[in-house]
Amino acid sequence: MNLRPATAADAPAIAAIAREFGYEPSEAEVEDHLRDLLGRDDHAVFVAERDGAVQGWGHVRINRQIETPRYAELAGLVVRRGSRSQGIGAALLAAAEAWARGRGEHRLRVRCNIVRERAHRFYRREGYAELKQQKTFVKSL
Repeated sequence: MNLRPATAADAPAIAAIAREFGYEPSEAEVEDHLRDLLGRDDHAVFVAERDGAVQGWGHVRINRQIETPRYAELAGLVVRRGSRSQGIGAALLAAAEAWARGRGEHRLRVRCNIVRERAHRFYRREGYAELKQQKTFVKSL
């Protein structure tokens, strides 16, 4: 397995893997997002490849909010269905943790959908503790 920073050329693979989880990004949207994020110091996107094919990706960022001290947040971590339970997610998570540590962060938060019990077990196994549960609301404008 090869772990490396993502490039805009990874957009088709990243979009396809995201769609496995029910998200619906187009390749053009992912490429646009990557072009925006990859030039910033407060975001990083990594991909894990095997035999030249992207098997998973992770996105980490520095989160700044008025009411809390800044912290690193895992914004996304997705591994292709056929490649799960092979250490890819753990390697991507370790890369995100190292990136955050390298920026002086002491905490990494992860938000995970309440129905993703397999992911909950993964994060617990990796040493993460549940902080809280919450609901997300949206309004079309």
